[in-house]
Order: sequence, then C-alpha cells, then structure tokens
Amino acid sequence: MSNAMIVDFMMQNMFYIVGGLGILVIIMYVVIINLYLHLSAMKKRYEIMMAGQDGKNIEQMLMQHIAETKVVAAENARIGAESKQMNALLKTAITKVGVVRFRAFEDMGSDLSYAVALLDSHKNGVVLSSIFGREDSRSYVKPIENGISKYTLSQEEEEAIGIAVNSEC
Repeated sequence: MSNAMIVDFMMQNMFYIVGGLGILVIIMYVVIINLYLHLSAMKKRYEIMMAGQDGKNIEQMLMQHIAETKVVAAENARIGAESKQMNALLKTAITKVGVVRFRAFEDMGSDLSYAVALLDSHKNGVVLSSIFGREDSRSYVKPIENGISKYTLSQEEEEAIGIAVNSEC
C-alpha cells in the first residue's frame, strides 16, 4: 500500500477515526479517575496506619517493640542460665528418700528401729539407722556413693537405699 492510499482511506473515514479516539480518551479519563479515587483511599489508610496510637507513628512503635524484645531476650537468657545453675544444684540436693521401720529385737514390742536413706540424683548421700533397745538406742551413719557404701550394710539399710533409688524424684 502506498502513502496516498493510506491518506485517502484516513480522509474518507476521518469521522469514525476521530470518534473512536474520542471514545478511547473518555475511557482513559474514567480509568484515571478510578485510579485516583483508589489511590486517594489508599493514601488515607496509609496516613491512618502511619499515625499509629496516641500520635506515635509506626516507625516509633516498631523501634520501641524491638527494644522491648531485646530486653525480653536478655531476661530469657538470664533465666535460662539461672535454670541451668538450679538444675545443677538440684542434682546434688537430697531428692530421694527411703525409710524402713523394723523391730530390731524379737522381745521388743513395736517397730521403733529405723533406717533412712537420703540420696541425691547421682545416688550419693547417707543412710541413717537407729537401733532401739530396752537399755539404749544406737545411731549409725554410713556414706553412700553411687548407691553403694564401703561399710557393711544391714538388710534394712539396703532396703531403704533401694526404696530411695527407685523413688520418683
């Protein structure tokens, strides 16, 4: 096609071309107005959000929350360290107890003699025993390491240690 034919076509259809371009311009105006209204509404929401509470803007609020979070994290770290120290200390505290009452002599009336095992979580501690007789009462203390004593233990003392070792603590 030559330029003359294009120009001739445009001259014959000038009314339709101008009308179509006019309609496109009107559509563009409608789109622009719609975008402006949406942008205006977004801008209002943004300004409300940025104003925050009590006149603080969101940046100030975020900075304050970050500072508070750092304080909480430091406190949590301190509490965690204290918890580890307390757990280590608790493992050496007496947490397992076993008690056995018995009658040491056949001619004695009640179970007045006893053996008490006091152990930590590593099965270390002592076993206390008292033998009650008519004329006197005797007390004994024997150290326990890993659930075993280097001293000879009576059946009742061994039973008290077994109860302590198997206790739920």
